Amino acid sequence: MLNSLPLSRKQLRSVAQAQARINLWHGAVRSGKTVASLLAFLLAVAEAPSSGLIVIVGRSLQTIERNVLEPLTDPALFGPVVAQVRHTRGATTAVVLGRTVHLIGAADARAEGRLRGLTACLAYVDEATLLPEAFWVQLLARLSVPGAKLLGTTNPDSPRHWLKVGYLDREDQLDLKSWHFALADNPSLAPAYVASLRAEYVGLWRRRMVDGAWVVAEGAIYDMWDEQQHVVDDLPPIVRHWLAVDYGTTNPFAAVLLGLGDDDRLYACAEWRYDSRTRRRQMTDAQYSAALRGWLDALDVEPEWTFVDPSAASFLAQLWEDGHPGTARARNDVLDGIRSTSTVLDCGLLRVHRSCEGLLGELPGYSWDASAAAAGEDKPIKRDDHSADALRYVVHSTAAEWRHLVPDLLQEVNSAPA
Repeated sequence: MLNSLPLSRKQLRSVAQAQARINLWHGAVRSGKTVASLLAFLLAVAEAPSSGLIVIVGRSLQTIERNVLEPLTDPALFGPVVAQVRHTRGATTAVVLGRTVHLIGAADARAEGRLRGLTACLAYVDEATLLPEAFWVQLLARLSVPGAKLLGTTNPDSPRHWLKVGYLDREDQLDLKSWHFALADNPSLAPAYVASLRAEYVGLWRRRMVDGAWVVAEGAIYDMWDEQQHVVDDLPPIVRHWLAVDYGTTNPFAAVLLGLGDDDRLYACAEWRYDSRTRRRQMTDAQYSAALRGWLDALDVEPEWTFVDPSAASFLAQLWEDGHPGTARARNDVLDGIRSTSTVLDCGLLRVHRSCEGLLGELPGYSWDASAAAAGEDKPIKRDDHSADALRYVVHSTAAEWRHLVPDLLQEVNSAPA
């Protein structure tokens, strides 16, 4: 069924053994679990009972298309079988080996309603930890055809996550089979790529995404922060600028200006903050817009883009009305944004100018919420984080602009004398 792609013994063993009601592949990114699980899914489709629906579930239709259907239609992975996988982008069904497969996005608890009345014989779940627990429970209940089974993949999460506690930790009590994958379990990866991946992930994400460990988020979020290394008194010539705003009315309003220097490094060049509690006076959206424009004019800077907290709808509208150039909603995926910021700090790509007092005060104390971790969630403590949030917005929203700089810096760091 596969083309010329090599498979490890663990991959082959997992495909052969995936006969339980619940079958889960979990572990490091790019460790080969997806290819193994998809091969098992194709075999399961070929053997599925004629009664009952076949479903593929993911965070959204787009993630299903990217993570499941695109690999299934890649000749390099599945050879001639791809001719038997048909899907029109945006459609909520696909045809796999002659069977209609229903595609279900499950972004929040409301998605549970999409399963009501459904009877399924086979389900494939992409990134199971990202699904609401209620949806997962309902999906299992809908797998009621004799011989029905679920196949799913996931990267590790908190050790208190419901999937870990309620299912993986109870494997010996359930009709469940799981396989843990590390990078070494994927024989198709080039050594140089593996080395880069190990270097690019830092802190919590290195342990989860590279080592494949279910570990808790604890302590400082930016544990690589070093004021002696990351803080500068002088800036090089800045060739590009981007701005991000964490909007606040009763809470502080923070704007962070990010620049790309002619030395191919990023710099938090300047910061503007307004704390209405300290000033004892709130500002309107129009006043904030004018103040921001005046600050940028004083700096003689015209940012290419201004990224704003997506929840600040009224302020976004005000900026658009005032003709502020390049206004856009920031990418507000908190954990992904923290990961991007961790990467640029850890590899030395980002420096912070000493004038950014809010950032310098917040970054060392920006920490994981222990009570949320105990409940299986990764969340920062929502306190003294306004400039830190603005930095996260601008770094993550511009990732496409600086990502290519990371490998060279990693090589520079790794080749430096000890």
